[in-house]
Amino acid sequence: MDAGDVLAYAAAVIIVAWGVSHIAPTRAVAEGFGSISADNRKILVMEWVAEGLTHVFVGVLVVLLTALDGSGDASVQLAYRIAAGFLLVLGAWTAVTGARTPVIWFKICPFVMTTVAGLLLIASFI
Repeated sequence: MDAGDVLAYAAAVIIVAWGVSHIAPTRAVAEGFGSISADNRKILVMEWVAEGLTHVFVGVLVVLLTALDGSGDASVQLAYRIAAGFLLVLGAWTAVTGARTPVIWFKICPFVMTTVAGLLLIASFI
């Protein structure tokens, strides 16, 4: 295992953990919105879980690609870069939306995604 693999696995662990920790409190988050319509609650839960699953997917993809072909493979490096770009876009979106609320986790999220993206970019170049 080389340094690129280690960085990719670290990025994957962080983003999977972030995704799982995003999904786990879904019920409490939905309840925190108080009295909203059943349809709005369903949409809120759907979107909340979808973002968490997206994080988990990115992490699992990185783990599988790294385990199968290693971080030195050109196609794996491309996948890391695409995943990093995606996470940067998602982090930017969070920065201009949820991070503008008083909820601390929304404020942390862009930093988590930027960190993971940085690890993946470094892994793709070394």
